[in-house]
Amino acid sequence: MSAVPKDNTKNAGAVKAGNGKYIFELRKMAGMDAGIGYSTAFGPVIEGERMQCGLIRKEKGTGARPHLHPNEQWNYIVQGTLRVKIADQPEQLCGPGTLLYFPANTVHSTVATHDEDVYFFTVKDLSHGIHGMAADGTMAGAHYDPGFEPKK
Repeated sequence: MSAVPKDNTKNAGAVKAGNGKYIFELRKMAGMDAGIGYSTAFGPVIEGERMQCGLIRKEKGTGARPHLHPNEQWNYIVQGTLRVKIADQPEQLCGPGTLLYFPANTVHSTVATHDEDVYFFTVKDLSHGIHGMAADGTMAGAHYDPGFEPKK
């Protein structure tokens, strides 16, 4: 897991909003790993008093293994297409303009298709950090479709 934050944020690498910081150019900001141990999710994360949000990227052919977290989550797809599986629902392809809802403690996975990287705006309550836990408990790494594994 990531180091303990020293800037009053719940997530190491996140930016705290307020105290004069109210406007954020997300595409220009440094990012952080947003799914350590189970996902390739990466992007800037901003924390308010009760909510956290980010502009997250998943490279094509990569994504999150089945996982869950104790806070609910919303994802709005800005670019690209995700393969989405939530609970016992069938997997679906979801593209730009789609809003996804992940209830608290519900297993789900999202993987970018092979066409292009996916960008989505995410919002979670701050009852828990940005990271979840792999459903199998292993935290053994992200999902990579064949041919999209990291180069060694």
